Amino acid sequence: MTVPSASEAVAKVANAAAGTKSSAKEFKKESTAARFLGAGTAGIAELMIFHPVDTTAKRLMSNQGKISSASQLNQVIFRDSAQASVSGRFFSLFPGLGYAAAYKILQRVYKYGGQPFARDYLAKNHGDSFDRAFGKGNGKAIMHATAGSLVGIGEIVLLPLDVLKIKRQTNPEAFRGRGLFKIIADEGFGLYRGWGWTAARNAPGSFALFGGSAAAKEYFYKLSDYNAATWGQNFVASIAGASASLIVSAPLDVIKTRIQNKNFENPESGFRIISNMMKIEGPTSFFKGLTPKLLMTGPKLVFSFWLAQTLIPAFNKIM
Repeated sequence: MTVPSASEAVAKVANAAAGTKSSAKEFKKESTAARFLGAGTAGIAELMIFHPVDTTAKRLMSNQGKISSASQLNQVIFRDSAQASVSGRFFSLFPGLGYAAAYKILQRVYKYGGQPFARDYLAKNHGDSFDRAFGKGNGKAIMHATAGSLVGIGEIVLLPLDVLKIKRQTNPEAFRGRGLFKIIADEGFGLYRGWGWTAARNAPGSFALFGGSAAAKEYFYKLSDYNAATWGQNFVASIAGASASLIVSAPLDVIKTRIQNKNFENPESGFRIISNMMKIEGPTSFFKGLTPKLLMTGPKLVFSFWLAQTLIPAFNKIM
């Protein structure tokens, strides 16, 4: 067996680390129908499979005490149904399904279907700038991440549905028998409470989601056309993006969730929540729920992102 010289070994490592050197201005545009249909299908599939997982993660993040026993964990997760049958406890994890359906489907259509529009705009108008600043290949991956970040910030328009979904999951007493339209009339812009923290959480989270996926396709699979990825390549890229997104956004996600699950008449600012968390629970509290999110919510994000990345190009071919 021939042993490569030191210079040959360095060249091989450099080649593996290098991207495709494709320009950020080079992209293939999918049809609008394909983008929205692929993203919507991914959102519906995710909702049907993972809503109970989301409820569990939200209740663990909202719990402000330490869990020291299995019975206490059971109480935190299932609440009033903690002593119910297995089926009763399972169905108790579906509160706010109507809000969750509206929010999740609109969110996925907006994020997965909207990011390509932001990418197209950046590629057409600023592609050369990304190439000059970061180099070809690098610039393309960072442009995809930037497009995701911009779309993530704009996601705050859907915040009221997210607030209602979280309150139904973690604090149903806040509704006190009021219907959707009564709550909207009573609370108004109060439903946008925590919008700044949500934007601060979404910007790096979405950057990491789309950036991690693009980086995997650029450096690991060396794809000049990201839509040409196979379902297996999309799956690996989705794992990279979802893992990076969950870790980066974890502290702000805990703060956002605690802001949103407070009673409507007793709001609490993000800075006060941070102060109380540091004094009472310590710095590790900012990563509460991260393990179940990586193990349970992580697959949810991987699943929907993988499905959207696979279906959008597939629908584009037949439409």
